[in-house]
Amino acid sequence: MALKECTKKEEANSYELVVSVDGETFEKAINAVYKKQVKKINVQGFRKGKAPRSIIERLYGAEVFYDDAMQDCYPDALYDAAKEAGVKIVAVESLEAVEAGKEGFTFKALVVVEPTMEIDNYKGIEVEKKSTEVTDGLIDKEIEQVRERNSRLVTVEDRAAENGDTAVIDFEGFVDGEAFEGGKAEGYNLSLGSGNFIPGFEEQIIGHTTGEEFSINVKFPEEYQAEELAGKDAEFKIVLHEIKTKELPEVDDDFVKDVSDKDTLDEYKEELRETVAKRLKDEAEKDVDDQISNKLMELLEGEIPEAMFENQANEMVRDFEMRLRAQGMDMKTYMQYMGMDVNALKGMYREDAEKRVKLRLALETIAKKENIEVTEADLEDEYSKMAEAYKMDADKVKEAVPAESLTEDVKVQKALDLVKNSAVIK
Repeated sequence: MALKECTKKEEANSYELVVSVDGETFEKAINAVYKKQVKKINVQGFRKGKAPRSIIERLYGAEVFYDDAMQDCYPDALYDAAKEAGVKIVAVESLEAVEAGKEGFTFKALVVVEPTMEIDNYKGIEVEKKSTEVTDGLIDKEIEQVRERNSRLVTVEDRAAENGDTAVIDFEGFVDGEAFEGGKAEGYNLSLGSGNFIPGFEEQIIGHTTGEEFSINVKFPEEYQAEELAGKDAEFKIVLHEIKTKELPEVDDDFVKDVSDKDTLDEYKEELRETVAKRLKDEAEKDVDDQISNKLMELLEGEIPEAMFENQANEMVRDFEMRLRAQGMDMKTYMQYMGMDVNALKGMYREDAEKRVKLRLALETIAKKENIEVTEADLEDEYSKMAEAYKMDADKVKEAVPAESLTEDVKVQKALDLVKNSAVIK
C-alpha cells in the first residue's frame, strides 16, 4: 500500500488522497471475501458452498469479489497513507475506486484531518487558588447537614401549616368545572415551599389546619407540559389530613454515637475537620486545573473541524451506553424512559465534547512545540499504573492499549504537567 498523491483542498483541513493497494494485498482480500461468500453461492454441478473461486469468477465476472475486497482494504490503506502524508484523519467524506485489477487497485479519498493549531503564552498562567481554611462555620454546616439527614417527621396538631412543613392532603383539580386527568390524588405528602406544584398551590395550603376542607385557585403556566391545561385557570378542592414538621436531633454525645464511631462531640468535630480539609484541598486543586484548562482553550488558535466535535460526542455516547449495560439497562429502554433520542443525548454532551477536543489539541500543540518525548520507561510505568488500577496483568493491558495511543496520552499529560508547574498560583 502506498500514497500516490496528497492534495490539500480549498476547505480548511480537507485533503484528497490518492492511494494504491498492491496486487498481493488485494489478492489476499479477494480470497478472504471468496471464503466468506462461497457458503451462500449455488453453482450447478457443485455442492452449495463448494464451488471453486475460478468457476464463480468465470460465471459472474473477474470483478465479482472486488467491491467487498476493496471495502476490507480501505481502513489499513487509509491509515498507512495518512501516516505517510503526516496527517491524522478525523473523518472520511468520500471514497472512490479509480481502477482495479490483478495488479491491485487505486482509490481516491476525500478526508478531513486533524488541524495544525497554534498556542503561545502557555507558561506562567496566573490562577487564583481557592481557600482551604477549615473554619468553625464549615464544621457547623457539616453537622447541620448530618442533622438534616437524621431528622424525622412528627405530626403537628396545635397549629396551622407553615412553610417547610409536610402536608398530607387529598386533592382534585377542575378546569371550567370539569375534573381533568392527572389532577387527583389521595394521601399525598406535599412539602410546602418545595416548588414542586403549580405556582401558588403550596402557598395556599399554608395557614390551614388539620381536618380542614377548602378550595384554592391557581393558573397553569403558559408553557405547561400538558398543552390542554397550559394557561388555564383551575380550582383544586383540598382535604388537609395531617401536618408534619421536621424534627432535628440535638447535637450532643449521643447524637455523635448514632452518626459516627466517635464517642464525643469534640472527637467528631476533629474527624470532620480532617474530612473537610481533604475535600477543600481536592476542590482547590481541581479548580486550579479547571482554570488552567480554560485558559489553554482560550489561547488555542486555529480552525477545528466540526467532525472532531462530532466524533468526541459520539464516543461519549458510546461510553454512556457501556455504563448503562453495566447497570443492566440498554440504551433503547433508557431513551424511552427519558423521552429522548440519540441526537438529544449527543446535544447534552456537545459542550463537554468541544472542551475535551480543544484542551486535547492545546496540549498536543504544546507537546510538539516543547519537543516532549516519551521513553520506554514512561510507557512501562503507565502500563503498570493501569494494570494496578484495573486489577489486570500488565501484558493484558498492553494488548488492550496500543503503545502508539498510550504514547500520545502520556505526551499530553507531560504537556499539562509542564503548564501546571510553570503556572503562577496566587
